[in-house]
Amino acid sequence: MDLFDHPDNPIPEGAVSGFVRTRDGKRIRYGRFPATTSPVRGTVTLLQGRSEFIEKYFETIGDLRKRGFCVVTFDWRGQGGSDRLVKKPHRGHVDSFYDYLRDLDAVMEEVSFPDGPAPHFCLAHSTGAAIALLGAERLRTRFERVVLSSPLIGFGGTGIAESLVCPLALSLTFLGFGTFRVPGTPNQRKREPFEGNVLTSDATRYNRGEDVLDAHPELVTGSPTIAWINAGCQAMRRFARFDFGPSVSVPMLIIAAGADKVVNSRVSEELASRMRAAGYVEIPGARHELMMEANRFREQFWAAFDAFVPGSS
Repeated sequence: MDLFDHPDNPIPEGAVSGFVRTRDGKRIRYGRFPATTSPVRGTVTLLQGRSEFIEKYFETIGDLRKRGFCVVTFDWRGQGGSDRLVKKPHRGHVDSFYDYLRDLDAVMEEVSFPDGPAPHFCLAHSTGAAIALLGAERLRTRFERVVLSSPLIGFGGTGIAESLVCPLALSLTFLGFGTFRVPGTPNQRKREPFEGNVLTSDATRYNRGEDVLDAHPELVTGSPTIAWINAGCQAMRRFARFDFGPSVSVPMLIIAAGADKVVNSRVSEELASRMRAAGYVEIPGARHELMMEANRFREQFWAAFDAFVPGSS
């Protein structure tokens, strides 16, 4: 599966795509995009959120290339153009977030390091940010700096809901229901209108992503499975441990959305306060997908990125 073109979302010039295979045999689709300005300032490996796909990030990739960065990104196992993990392929499934680190390892070893100029940086969104945090110990020798956008450190809403959902997901997974979709979530993708969405206040960017999925339904990843929720809960339990923050030594910047209803920005701020080399910036009024937000929010996001990542401004 190559990259998919769309009239409103063309494939960036110079793109190279392909597949790498992880140590446990999963095929992972990647894209590599050279910098479009000189001097070249390094390589950014871009880690997507749950249910996302390379094509959704074409605009962001362009923003990074114009800053002098080569960009490498890929679809996590179970979503986009990478191998699906259950018989009903539209279900977003994984047994453990640590499995995702195998995907990152394969892409770094076969694409980012061999083909991307140093120094190396990481930009990770939501679930991708959680994966970067879980792998922080090994990433400290790979990335100079890491930017986390709206990281999944806690589910959005109240802590009461999380305290109910996580034990239930653990029990159901243990009983063999892990590959079942979360009750109450749709069995098939239905295009949701822009009005009322919790991801972005920008209608053009929202509809562009939906248009790509309408044209290429093979990229769709639907509702998460119970095991996926359990895996997320296990990761969040790890982040909540008091000794987790001080153990992270790679310099990180957390950029949170002030109006986020998908993840809990408060726990992100609390974690940043426990980390040895972390900063925290919150963009008031912004929704979850900061890189897909309205320009007034994106400009603040990129200003924070430029101030943190050497040579990007």
